[in-house]
Amino acid sequence: MHFPRSLCFCLAWFFPSFLHAEKPAGPGFSPTTQWIGLATPSRPNEWIAFQREFTLPTGVKQVRARVAADSKYWLWLNGRLVVFEGALKRGPAPDSTYFDVLDLTPHLKPGTNTVALLLWYFGKPSFSHVSSGRAAILVEFENAANSQLLLASDAQWRARPHPAYSDTEKPFPNYRLPESNIRFDAQADLPGWTSTPGAPADWPAAVPHGAAGSAPWGKLVARPIPQWRDFGPKDYVNQADIPTTSDKLPKGLLVAKLPYNAQVTPILDIEAPAGLKIGIQTDHYRGGGDPNVRAEYITRAGRQTYESLGWMNGHTVHYTFPPGVRIHGLKYRETGYDSTFAGSFTCDDPFLEKLHEKAVRTLYVTMRDTYMDCPDRERAQWWGDAVLEIGETFYALDRRSDALSRKAILELAAWQRADGTLYSPIPASNWDKELPLQMLASVGLKGFWTYAEHSGDLDTLRTVYPAVRRYLQLWKVSPEGSVAQRKGGWSWGDWGKNIDMPILTDAWYHLALQGFRRMAVSFGHAEDLPWIDDQMKRIAAGFDAAYWRDGAYRSAGHKGRTDDRSNGLAVVAGLAPRERFPALREHFRAEFNASPYMEKYVLEALLLIGDADYAVTRMRDRYAQMVNDPAYTTLWEGWALNTAEFGGGTANHAWSGGPLTLMYEYLAGIAPTQPGYAAFQVLPSPGPLRRLRAVVPSARGEITVVLQRKPDDSMVALDVTVPPGTNAVVGLPLLGGRPYRAVQLNGTPLWRGDQLVGRAPAGVNLAPGAAETHLAFTLPPGSWRLIGER
Repeated sequence: MHFPRSLCFCLAWFFPSFLHAEKPAGPGFSPTTQWIGLATPSRPNEWIAFQREFTLPTGVKQVRARVAADSKYWLWLNGRLVVFEGALKRGPAPDSTYFDVLDLTPHLKPGTNTVALLLWYFGKPSFSHVSSGRAAILVEFENAANSQLLLASDAQWRARPHPAYSDTEKPFPNYRLPESNIRFDAQADLPGWTSTPGAPADWPAAVPHGAAGSAPWGKLVARPIPQWRDFGPKDYVNQADIPTTSDKLPKGLLVAKLPYNAQVTPILDIEAPAGLKIGIQTDHYRGGGDPNVRAEYITRAGRQTYESLGWMNGHTVHYTFPPGVRIHGLKYRETGYDSTFAGSFTCDDPFLEKLHEKAVRTLYVTMRDTYMDCPDRERAQWWGDAVLEIGETFYALDRRSDALSRKAILELAAWQRADGTLYSPIPASNWDKELPLQMLASVGLKGFWTYAEHSGDLDTLRTVYPAVRRYLQLWKVSPEGSVAQRKGGWSWGDWGKNIDMPILTDAWYHLALQGFRRMAVSFGHAEDLPWIDDQMKRIAAGFDAAYWRDGAYRSAGHKGRTDDRSNGLAVVAGLAPRERFPALREHFRAEFNASPYMEKYVLEALLLIGDADYAVTRMRDRYAQMVNDPAYTTLWEGWALNTAEFGGGTANHAWSGGPLTLMYEYLAGIAPTQPGYAAFQVLPSPGPLRRLRAVVPSARGEITVVLQRKPDDSMVALDVTVPPGTNAVVGLPLLGGRPYRAVQLNGTPLWRGDQLVGRAPAGVNLAPGAAETHLAFTLPPGSWRLIGER
């Protein structure tokens, strides 16, 4: 199959917002609708062409479709491609399949219509998809007005293997990926099959394999996230340098530059004799050390266009041409999760701005069917990474990103084992190991509760509450307050050396209990509070005495240097009393053991103990190599690339973006204090920054914060936008501990000496809760400017 040139270069026009997923308004699939496929056993990397004509009755004003597939599909109506890579990787639960809901009205006409569908069946075990074992599709079109069935998948469809698609020779993608390499032989294409009415007579009838809801596909779950955002075909950055013939390429290699690390499907428009092979891959083909995905194209004679449908990621696309190919044009299509970069953070430190920019790009390239640790080597939803990603989305992306977080939470609970164990990555079919500390991170304060606090979606947490209870009750706390380590499937605390697992275990379990307690209070589960409080009190009471020695926390059996990551997490969990803070400040200046995953919690600890200046300094030092490297627009798995410690490491790893959250939550000071930003705070701790501006796309609307300081800190200005339906506690930071002698609000005196003066606007009052660090006031909705003089 080849795509007409006009389709390849203009397809973005055909993806309006009505293709976003939505919960169906009518009933589910009809019991007479059948999963259909081929008569032969399914094989990995199989591509199947389906076609069917149907008649649209006069008077039907809106047509809704439901489509499920194992594994991915592309859908044409009357020759027009209207769904580009439909379906989600399988796995809402171990025995379930997602289905898409689509409004197809703009693409249909009264009378006869031609439906064509291309199915790509992965057929392999992986870290991110569960194969059903059978390549098949399930399709229904219905009249949206009355749910009348107009078209269903049944034996009236025609289906055949698409002869142009096959696998490549070795090397194949590594075992973690469900996707295979794609070879397309244009000599064996099926010209016009997507638009010609009536499938050829030699196409056999599709074979029904079972009704909706039957095994092996199981329960059907409506797609909970949007269809992909399609940015349309684009020119490469170095388009002007692309030669017109392959004879001018050294060794046939053409390196086409992307503007940033992206999920792309490469496109080519060439003229060639038949039978030449063109290789396509990216510079991230061996990202993380192992082979990832690549593609091959076999030419037919003449001019031809082609788009390789399996997405790959990288900074450059590498086309390997044989001699004798005329190059009319090369392009790429970027697709990705349908969310926009709605947040922003700027300041007077170019390094932090670049770190923020790379963190956002890293976040976006690790989102698609699920959150991913990386988009090349694994594409897997490891929950240590997901916790960090979820926190970042609330500051960096619009609220459509919340749907991916909700999906991740529901999946984790749905995959809980009968014995109560949680594990990740899921969905998965060749991985079943529990990483206990990652699971504690997921269900606790930094994971599930962070989602609820920012989104306001308590219903999702109410749904998974029993799963969280069952898992946390698997853990045991001694009378002295130490948490017994669960070996799980992989007792993992972080990459790197000097990992102090007993301290990490206590701190992560305490954080998990904190999140669970907030759930219990929110949902009225008073019966769980005595057990939660007893566990938390025992851990807190015994922690300092058990671990404090020689100026830091260190377990009795720990070998090697004292661990910065475990000390950082002790602060974040609230287990370190204030009298330990001076010694811990020195500890964090001496120890650098954490990987980028746990470094976020070390930096957060510094901010919590009031050392924002050194937090920024450490951030600069630790991230210097990543941020200053001009070759990469994303952040890395480790502190350096191609090191044995990380097996080579990927150059786009989700867990490295933790500083993004810290910039908004601590440097700008923006955080919800009630779920869904029903109330929030702006208590900036800017450290060395003299100027910063942050925009947060909160659940209540856009929050804007601008902070400016005079060089001698004699005056501090803080501008804040409080959206409708909420209120905020907004504080001027007591930089250096110096008080404010006077404060103006929107140009009117508000505070002098130690009290409010004049008549404050309605809803404006002193907020004494942050008095040690800020002079804070409650502010109702509106735009406010506080100016403090010292």
